[in-house]
Amino acid sequence: MSPRNPPFQTEIRPYGKAAIAEAARLIGEGLPVAVPTETVYGLAADATSGEAVARIYAAKGRPSFNPLIVHVRSLAEAERIAEFDDVARDLAAWFWPGPLTLVLPLKPGAGIAALVTAGLPTIALRVPAHPAMQALLEAAARPLAAPSANASGRISPTRAEHVAASLDGRIPLILDGGQTAHGLESTIVAVGGGKVRLLRPGPIAPAALGAVAGDSTRTIEAPGQMASHYAPTKKLRLGATEAREGEWLIGFADVPGNSSLSARGDLIEAAANLFQRLHEAEAADSAAIAVAPVPEQGLGTAINDRLRRAAAPR
Repeated sequence: MSPRNPPFQTEIRPYGKAAIAEAARLIGEGLPVAVPTETVYGLAADATSGEAVARIYAAKGRPSFNPLIVHVRSLAEAERIAEFDDVARDLAAWFWPGPLTLVLPLKPGAGIAALVTAGLPTIALRVPAHPAMQALLEAAARPLAAPSANASGRISPTRAEHVAASLDGRIPLILDGGQTAHGLESTIVAVGGGKVRLLRPGPIAPAALGAVAGDSTRTIEAPGQMASHYAPTKKLRLGATEAREGEWLIGFADVPGNSSLSARGDLIEAAANLFQRLHEAEAADSAAIAVAPVPEQGLGTAINDRLRRAAAPR
């Protein structure tokens, strides 16, 4: 484990004004905290900080980087981050606050860390209804990335003790708001071109979405995967200790390059920089990309998983 993500003495505190203030302070320091929502407990961190988001992955032991849902206080705040068409606005007006996540085009300059979107041009947004998450968003005064508050591969948590069972010692604070109302992750839909595409079933049924979406140009399509994975268009070589002719080298630790995931070999910093460095390399005047070796441990496992996907033949 990175020295910047040490073991914690995890505290469970009942949801209340003092606990919210402490949670907001920890988020301001770049640390994740567990908080109840109306769906399941979420592991929340500053969505504008790549290193804070990387600590979510470190705590969960997540094996790969996938887009995370960003929680905001209101539709107005969401519209500062993503592009809304009339269909998306109708759905938000009807179902927010609540267990609906909208996947929409990310606005340029929105300030969201690239690790949140996994380098994709879309973002998943939700306005939660639970008073604890709403209070934390207000106190933290920033959008919060918050996947389910459980170790990767474990059952999603609906009580504070479920969170503690898999994340004790990995995070500093769990806000206890009792049993969650739905006990099921939010419904996720992608909106674009006048259509609504169901990406993950959840508490809001397709029929309810269709009733709001309206006419035949606003149809609910068959369920599918959340999003395709970002991969550069250039050939990508892994395990490189030096650049070959025509390559842009992304370094790590003692391997210097045109840029670096982390010159000091910090895996949290490397995870935070991963997609930004890939985008920089793709935009550079080079025919191919090379990436230095990253150790297969901790967050390095997730970094290597994503790099192997990006390097796979297409």
